[in-house]
Amino acid sequence: MNKLFSLLITIFILVSCSSNDSEIKTISDVESFLEKVEQENKTLGPVASSASWISSNFITYDSQKIAADFGKRYSLISVERANEAATFDDLDLPDEMRRKLNLIKGGFVMPAPLDDALAGEIANIESELGAMYGLGSHCFDENDCYDLEAFEQIIDSSRNPEELLKAWTGWREIGKPMKDKYMRMVEIGDLGARDLGYDGLTDLWFSKYDMPAEEFLEETDRVWEEVKPLYDALQCHVREKLNEHYGDDIVPAEGMLPAHVLGNMWGQSWANVYDLVFEEDPNAVSINLTSLIEEKDLTEREMVVIAEDFFLSLGFDPLPETFWERSLFTKPQDRNVVCHASAWNLDPDNNDLRIKMCIQKNEEDFVTIHHELGHIFYYQAYNDLPGVFRGGANDGFHEAVGDLLALSITPDYLNQIGFVTKAEAEAAEQDPIALLMKQALDGVVSIPWTLMLDKWRSGIFTGEITKENLNSSWWELREKYQGITSPMERGEEYFDPGAKYHIPGNTPYTRYYLAKIMQYQFHESLCNDIGFEGPLHECSIYNNPEAGVKIRNMLAMGQSKPWQDAFEALTGERALSGTSILNYYKPLQEWLEKENESRSCGWE
Repeated sequence: MNKLFSLLITIFILVSCSSNDSEIKTISDVESFLEKVEQENKTLGPVASSASWISSNFITYDSQKIAADFGKRYSLISVERANEAATFDDLDLPDEMRRKLNLIKGGFVMPAPLDDALAGEIANIESELGAMYGLGSHCFDENDCYDLEAFEQIIDSSRNPEELLKAWTGWREIGKPMKDKYMRMVEIGDLGARDLGYDGLTDLWFSKYDMPAEEFLEETDRVWEEVKPLYDALQCHVREKLNEHYGDDIVPAEGMLPAHVLGNMWGQSWANVYDLVFEEDPNAVSINLTSLIEEKDLTEREMVVIAEDFFLSLGFDPLPETFWERSLFTKPQDRNVVCHASAWNLDPDNNDLRIKMCIQKNEEDFVTIHHELGHIFYYQAYNDLPGVFRGGANDGFHEAVGDLLALSITPDYLNQIGFVTKAEAEAAEQDPIALLMKQALDGVVSIPWTLMLDKWRSGIFTGEITKENLNSSWWELREKYQGITSPMERGEEYFDPGAKYHIPGNTPYTRYYLAKIMQYQFHESLCNDIGFEGPLHECSIYNNPEAGVKIRNMLAMGQSKPWQDAFEALTGERALSGTSILNYYKPLQEWLEKENESRSCGWE
């Protein structure tokens, strides 16, 4: 008995020693792990991206199954990587190595738990939600059916309030069947976030900004308070003018704006009601970019070529031939596709870059193309980095680079590319309020929208918002931040957030808020660097290689350094500020303050 006891003790000691030895981690183990991750990125990454590309461009039952399968595989591997990366938390490592491990741990949006069944379920839900949006349409009767593009054409251009309400409510019918799936996906994703050591999805989503999540959120609110007076003045003016056009029954003289008359399906831009809210001087020269595109009879591809030329003028390398061969520029007639514009970095090692977009020949899409190419040239700038570092300094940087170029689509730029004469450009600049109003109805109006979207999602993630108040909470936040309300009663049978691509598509939206702020800081800094003298809104960095060098140097950093380092490399500052956007729109804000003197501004 004593011999048996001694033998058992010996075995226990040996097993314990063996177990302890296996838990001892070294820098060599980290290097081996990172090499394994790099190889997996090179093999599985492009295949998973191709599956996603196919599912977006050929929406069928089979393509959705393939995308869900690869999504499940990639999700499980990513979670395994993250858990393994966490085993090195106690090691004293070089900064670059530690950053790689942190990025591997935090590189999730809706992580699956390390459970095959749950990973499969969340992958299927994500694929189904994407298809529900991409295939979304609504029929009022068998001869009266619309998809998103058809509904948008009405919202964008109609002035008939009945038509507008019909289109606005019709598109939101697609959200109803998403509700239960969305809540189940969040439930599983929250389990996955906790498995990774986070306090839930909110903690995960806001842990990616090289500062404590709470501090980061305080910063975003601080900058919003700086910009809010400009937005409030715009909301007041637009409400006054829409009330004059539609009357009190449609647009009240005080308070909030009804969402269906703002010229955009989601009320995130009011640019399409510019003609209703600003009366141009009949003697002033204005530039209608949509008309110019039509007059020149530009093809969709030619619109992309013009946007590429902007980057080439800054010294960037041309896009690869495969970009032109493999991108989607027009909506196919023979199949359903997800038309929402997007940029793709399918195979970084082979520079397989593409955009997917159903281009319309108008000003909005001309600007959007510049934006999407901002993503593409960002990819191209950092594709030589290790896979872990291939990303924006933070997710807002990617959006800000494309938006930055939009600020340079000035009359002077349009003259340089041969769209207008020098005399026409100079004449257009004589009425700065018209130019700034047109830009503000998109660039300023969208700021509170980009802020509230993730505040709503965060409420769901923390449990403050439940299935019982899912839709009402959405409208409460829209009313609070935007001064926009629903044109009709929207009960909990609706899921109006599902009508916005980024909700079923699980795209974090704070990145767009950051971009809206940073683009103006980028723009002001670059304009100062090139020695521009004059109003900030007249500056274009087109054909300025000096600005291009500074942009490329920042882009090439990818996410290898904290975002504050990349931000400082371009702007000389390390913090967000609303000052640049106020400097840009200063003439407009002064004009609005005079216009609003006798009006009842604000809303409750």
